[in-house]
Amino acid sequence: MSASGQLANALRVLSIDAVQQANSGHPGAPMGMAEIAEVVWNRFMSHNPADPQWLNRDRFVLSNGHGSMLLYSLLHLTGYDLPIEQIRNFRQLHSLTPGHPEVDVTPGVETTTGPLGQGLANAVGMAVAEKHLAAEFNRAGHQVIDHRTWVFAGDGCLMEGISHEVCSLAGTLGLGKLNLFYDDNGISIDGKVDGWFTDDTAARFRSYGWQVIKDVDGHDADAIVAATEKALAETDRPSLLICKTVIGKGSPNKAGSHSVHGAPLGADEIAATRAALGWSSPPFEIPADIYAGWDGRDRGGKLQAHWQDDFDGYAQAYPQLAAELHRRMSGDLPDQWAEASGEAVAMTAAAGADIASRKASQLAIEAFAPLLPEFFGGSADLTGSNLTNWSTCENFSAANPTGNYLSYGVREFGMAAMMNGMTLHGGILPFGGTFLTFSDYSRNAIRMAALMKQRIIHVFTHDSIGLGEDGPTHQPVEHTASLRLIPGVEVWRPADAVETMVAWQQAVEYQLGPTALILSRQTLAHQQRSDATIAQIKQGGYCLVDSDSPAQVVIIATGSEVQLAVTAQRLLADQGVAVRVVSMPNPKRFLKQPTSYRDEVLPPGIPRVAVEAGVTDSWYRLVGDQGQVIGLDRFGESAPAAELFELFGITPQAVIDAVKDCL
Repeated sequence: MSASGQLANALRVLSIDAVQQANSGHPGAPMGMAEIAEVVWNRFMSHNPADPQWLNRDRFVLSNGHGSMLLYSLLHLTGYDLPIEQIRNFRQLHSLTPGHPEVDVTPGVETTTGPLGQGLANAVGMAVAEKHLAAEFNRAGHQVIDHRTWVFAGDGCLMEGISHEVCSLAGTLGLGKLNLFYDDNGISIDGKVDGWFTDDTAARFRSYGWQVIKDVDGHDADAIVAATEKALAETDRPSLLICKTVIGKGSPNKAGSHSVHGAPLGADEIAATRAALGWSSPPFEIPADIYAGWDGRDRGGKLQAHWQDDFDGYAQAYPQLAAELHRRMSGDLPDQWAEASGEAVAMTAAAGADIASRKASQLAIEAFAPLLPEFFGGSADLTGSNLTNWSTCENFSAANPTGNYLSYGVREFGMAAMMNGMTLHGGILPFGGTFLTFSDYSRNAIRMAALMKQRIIHVFTHDSIGLGEDGPTHQPVEHTASLRLIPGVEVWRPADAVETMVAWQQAVEYQLGPTALILSRQTLAHQQRSDATIAQIKQGGYCLVDSDSPAQVVIIATGSEVQLAVTAQRLLADQGVAVRVVSMPNPKRFLKQPTSYRDEVLPPGIPRVAVEAGVTDSWYRLVGDQGQVIGLDRFGESAPAAELFELFGITPQAVIDAVKDCL
């Protein structure tokens, strides 16, 4: 057997041994893609196992993340900090080898994959980031951003609808450094895919504008090399390499069947596989010559050293660009951010404008864009409604890669997952807009961003029945509450332009996950605040209006309902009822504050009424069993917004009645 074949077999045996030890996992894909992985990682990928964060490394994405042992075997064998003990500990508690690849858990893993299709979408986002940053920072003689994005994907990834969204866009954008290896083995969990997946994949991708390389023998290293060289020669289009493989290749009795997809081979079949492969070493033991053939540290170190020499010359010739690139890749904010963003908040307060929070959001983008060149905006074909563009933005395209605004088309899920890839790549702070009701399309990508602790900003406009005539299909009811349930997601529903500016400021500063900005279509009244009160907005909840005498009831409100609460408070004051109004644009942030602060804002023992134009359940945590919640636990109707608020009883009078019921 060739040396290359033995290197590939090392991937197979490590994978089957780890899955067997765990009594859980997916050996089929690692066995079937072993030759492809060996060729890509050993002969083409530019990476340095000694420095997984090297700025100009190629990005590798295993979109079919259930085959995680393929990636873990690659990382271990090439010299990443993933010792054999971690391979033995596959799928065990607190190991570095979880069931699906997780970024920031395993050195060398670029993104968390498993939900099929999303890794491919992340890779498209990474390729966009590379193309954009290269156009922005490279200079003649200094290609400091010059790397590729490699993706492995299977039938499942290409069946998922998100693959259509992002691959169509990737072709339009001319992402010539994106290479997708399709593991065309004809098998998924339920068996042979020809019963449910008969697409002409080659024709599909050609229609997207990709270079398609068909009929690659995925078990012939020379054929894989030739196909990869052809892919690298194409600079204007992404490339799809359709590799015909046998799932579970090497297993005498299970190869080619769905039985090898997601279960251990079993001791007898592993013994038979070892014999068929000519592999005599015991489990988890790799011969020294195989380790030497895989070790990528020397090659990777030389590649990085060569790049570093170029970067040093670049830094000497363009010190400001080099410093800016370093800042952006590190995720640090500019030195002037705190002062300048604070001034923007103060100016908004002084202006005192009554405007829709979606318009206030655009004003925030306009104010912050000059401070944050890493801003990369976009919308899923709703720019004029989401107001996510700004005066100096330019459209990103194949012809204009320096552009910092992407029209994603009607691709909400693809947009969200691509933004995950952009921020994982580094150097970009992406935000994208759609209607709040369509956050359901984006939801799993938002969840993945939260799981990966990635900073992405989602601009969700048309936030309630205030949308009006478009009716219940477009009027979100449960969506804000649903987004609040996702761990790590910051959800802001601002009451006016000032809170919107603060929400944007906090979204930019929040580094532990994504942010959802919930914004109105209708005009919201400006609320008066002191400087001290403005400073409290970032706590998530604060006393907006207090009574002259000790409050008898506290009204808690968010977004467009704050103005209802303030109106009700004034009317109640005229009737001798002392009421405090608490604006709570971010309940999750508020509940993380110290008990002393929470008790100051919501004094214990005082009845509470909450009002928000959405489902009511989550508010009982704050108002208690004796409190009242005014909201909407049914779908809306098609009518002008004012009529709908009256119809559903989300009015100042309804708030007044609820307050009196609490007394």
